[in-house]
Amino acid sequence: MLFPTTLVGSYPQPEWLIDRKKLAGRFPPRVRARELWRIPDAHLAEAQDDATLLAIRAQEEAGLDIVTDGEIRRESYSNRFATALEGVDIDNPGTALDRSGHPNPVPRIVGKIRRKHAVEIEDLKFLRAHTKKAVKMTVPGPFTMSQQAQNEYYRSEEEASMDYAVAVNEEIRDLFAAGADIVQIDEPYMQARPEKARRYGLAALDRALEGIAGTTAVHICFGYAAVIHARPSGYSFLGELAGCNCRQVSIETAQSDLDCSVLESLPGKTIILGVIDLNDVTVETPEKVAARIRRALPFVAPERIVVAPDCGMKYLPREVAFGKMKAMVEGAKLMRAELGRSR
Repeated sequence: MLFPTTLVGSYPQPEWLIDRKKLAGRFPPRVRARELWRIPDAHLAEAQDDATLLAIRAQEEAGLDIVTDGEIRRESYSNRFATALEGVDIDNPGTALDRSGHPNPVPRIVGKIRRKHAVEIEDLKFLRAHTKKAVKMTVPGPFTMSQQAQNEYYRSEEEASMDYAVAVNEEIRDLFAAGADIVQIDEPYMQARPEKARRYGLAALDRALEGIAGTTAVHICFGYAAVIHARPSGYSFLGELAGCNCRQVSIETAQSDLDCSVLESLPGKTIILGVIDLNDVTVETPEKVAARIRRALPFVAPERIVVAPDCGMKYLPREVAFGKMKAMVEGAKLMRAELGRSR
């Protein structure tokens, strides 16, 4: 189908589940942040299941073609996986600079990074059991996790990133074996720290994707709009992904008004095209969404475009997120009609 629609990953968690004011008032957590949850530990998993069902149903009602679990059980896109690994001390965290330049508590690497057990498989099984749509799961990337940690064990960040890559590779294999249609690796720090990404981040990413036969995507972005408001006009790291083993590349174009000619640097890749501005709580019209899709067409074939928000919708009010999803779906329909291809 032309212009299938999906989320990048996250969807807003309900106010009854998580303290959204606290969540928005801090940088995304890199260590566990139990204080954000409103539900006692004894009932938290059940409450997260209920909220995940709401996120799934909202996506289906809006008409999305590829559904995620909304990352409802996560405090951030990366910390749930990163803090489940062997070799990190999460009780005595270290400190690292966030992409905004501010210090943030992070896992402290004190031993060899290993995946002790599958982290997201039960999340996927729950998603798979509650929708007939295609499903996507997301995992944090090895380069990004290496930047969100204090290294006290490895001789270099590069060595750490390669062991993170092995752990990610094991998780991806298990996710596909358990029924995932797409697995996305989130690597926002490749945009934030492009020189390091060129030196060793791409090698770590390729190790994470080694031997993977399923459909994989890499998400690279400018950061959550709720946290980082200013957007550069272009990517500092993007064309380098042309040689990556992933099939899809997820980018932002809406808030930055990105010059879409950069998409020519990714021949053969399916582009997950960000067309929803997450810094603006005004719901786009379908016509606005269609116009943002149209801007990419001189540089990438329509058959290679998946329509999505710029980044995760985690920080939006729920009613705004739902409205934006609906507009995204209707905008994709307008473009199908424009090109003379029905759903």
